[in-house]
Amino acid sequence: MQARERNQKAVQGAGLFEPDILLPNQYFAAFRRGRAVEGERRLMLAVLEDAVDSYRKHAAACDPREQACFLEAKEWFWSDDRSWLFAFENICDVLEMNADYLRSGLDRWRRAVTIRATQPSDTHYEEALQNATA
Repeated sequence: MQARERNQKAVQGAGLFEPDILLPNQYFAAFRRGRAVEGERRLMLAVLEDAVDSYRKHAAACDPREQACFLEAKEWFWSDDRSWLFAFENICDVLEMNADYLRSGLDRWRRAVTIRATQPSDTHYEEALQNATA
């Protein structure tokens, strides 16, 4: 009787220290889920990079198409709409970035470019002079 009780206690205690049994597809599914999340983050980063590139590339554009690209990027950055998965605010949340900080940096950059574009530049005069004398 005592031997039987000891066997039952041993069987009950063994469950505590036994490894969990996983099927191979369960094991690899955990890794695939992580990659999918990482892939979504990379896609969001690519969308953000493209928007920053369009904003910077077309900030001082004269062509109507380029101005439209700039305005589209600007509207996207300054929108508070979160209804779309790839909205600026949502992307910043997922990438753990401060949306207001990015906005202020883009605005400071645009103002600096605008100021430089309106001021006469000595380098343009010097380059024209060198090209004329060469």
